[in-house]
Amino acid sequence: MAKLKILIVDDSALMRKILTKMILEAGDMEIVGQASDPFEARDLLVSQIPDVMILDIEMPKMDGLTFLDKLMSHKPFPVLIFSGHAKSGSQVALKALELGAVDILEKPQDLTKGFDQIRDTIINKIRIAGKSQVTMSQAGRHKVTIATPKINSSDYDSSKVLAVASSTGGTEALKVFLAGFNGWVPPMVIVQHMPKGFTKTFSEHLNKMFAFEVKEAEDGDKLQENRVLIAPGDFHMEVVKSGLNYVVKLHQEPTLHGVRPAADFLMKSVAKYMGSRSIGVVLTGMGKDGALGLLEMKKVGSYCVAQSEQTCVVYGMPAAAVQVGAINKVLDLKDITPHILSQLARKKTSAA
Repeated sequence: MAKLKILIVDDSALMRKILTKMILEAGDMEIVGQASDPFEARDLLVSQIPDVMILDIEMPKMDGLTFLDKLMSHKPFPVLIFSGHAKSGSQVALKALELGAVDILEKPQDLTKGFDQIRDTIINKIRIAGKSQVTMSQAGRHKVTIATPKINSSDYDSSKVLAVASSTGGTEALKVFLAGFNGWVPPMVIVQHMPKGFTKTFSEHLNKMFAFEVKEAEDGDKLQENRVLIAPGDFHMEVVKSGLNYVVKLHQEPTLHGVRPAADFLMKSVAKYMGSRSIGVVLTGMGKDGALGLLEMKKVGSYCVAQSEQTCVVYGMPAAAVQVGAINKVLDLKDITPHILSQLARKKTSAA
């Protein structure tokens, strides 16, 4: 198998040296170039497009976000942001993902000790980025359009819960998915793989974009129409019955599939408590999280949808769900919400 080709863009010579050593020791990667600023990187890209670029944000001549924006407009390919300014939950990190970065990682403050603690995380993120497919439309270039005409909530069944799983590439995919509801959503719960802190900023960002409520879930939050609850980073989220209502329960049981939150916890709880009164969706993402939970949902009568390979940044989670037989329909990202609305539409009786 060919080695992943990596380009490092960072103004710190020490940082480039540390990353180079770490990458070469991994064994399945090679360094095809190093640049101290975006202009040097631009010259290198004339002759070769790497599999993954590791990009700093604060650099001389041009900052990393400006370079990322220009890059994704002309030559989209996987970019991993690695910067001291890309703290989890920061607006800078969110902007990087909007512009098309596959993932973000914060630099350790202590360069002598910090890298030993995150070495495996860095290498794993580079490998995931290397398996990503980034097109101009996926690289923050798809416009979030609002469906027309505006939804009349009385035309749709609000008793069904919509459970969604997403990971790599999901921050932008979710915007397209949510935009199609145009002012109304059924009760919705989402697991988007994100680190602690980031989910709050992301939820607040989405809440400003749409007419319905989007919030980082808190323990005991009620499921209700026009509310979207996103699992907080580092907490699993489940749906449970509380009196006459359904609410979310948060907990910190061990990671599942290497992640917390894990969609399988959510999907299995939805299958248990909601049965056929639910719809499952799996969007772009690495790994297999959500597949078995969606299968349990389908077995109890839920309708489950997966994003197509052609429109995924990483066709991992949807592929796993399809493989185990958990999916009723595979659709391009833009077609998922209209299809779900057709499933939720109340059947109209014709006049006698």
